[in-house]
Amino acid sequence: MTIRVLLADDQALLRSAFRVLVDSEPDMEVVGEAADGAQAAALARAERPDVVLMDIRMPGTDGLAATRMITADPELAEVRIVMLTTFEIDEYVVESLRAGASGFLGKGAEPEELLGAIRVAHAGEALLSPAATKGLIATFLAQSAADPVGAGARVDAERLAALTAREREVLVLVGGGLSNDEIAERLDVSPLTVKTHVNRAMAKLGARDRAQLVVTAYETGLVRPRLE
Repeated sequence: MTIRVLLADDQALLRSAFRVLVDSEPDMEVVGEAADGAQAAALARAERPDVVLMDIRMPGTDGLAATRMITADPELAEVRIVMLTTFEIDEYVVESLRAGASGFLGKGAEPEELLGAIRVAHAGEALLSPAATKGLIATFLAQSAADPVGAGARVDAERLAALTAREREVLVLVGGGLSNDEIAERLDVSPLTVKTHVNRAMAKLGARDRAQLVVTAYETGLVRPRLE
């Protein structure tokens, strides 16, 4: 199966470099290029790509707004979005994940990392590198400090009521950054069983993919980050 990729970046030279890289892979093809978020959303509706490489910072309609447009469209539910950032820890990253992005990658990533990110997102996995996850946790810590009574967390925690005890346990481990294989080893079950629990949790919580499960785990307070 060929992975159809849409490129969204305001820098034409960078889009050209990405196109050459993606089109060089036998299992990938670029189906469109966009110079801003509005164009990216329109092309997503027209071309139905599997993965969108979306620059966060673009003039006019930025990548965050475009991500919301795409994820709000039920007909584009299968489209996965990888946010591209100049700096791996970006002020819009958390909002991008909340909006439905599968993860993010620094523009300084190696070619193989970029290609790997496309494949990971296409497979429905969360694309959160260790450094990025650390930044995400730091952001939630800052938000928790700004909301000492935890009102938002209490409201979000109501969403967890539909989960079984095992699904909550799996959600905690997903929030901790563990893979299905690692969770299976920790719980002494098969990876297929873990995948079933993850999929059920996603369905009950209305999460597009694994990245949103990570966000939910922190937002609800089910996972509480610790300062090192």
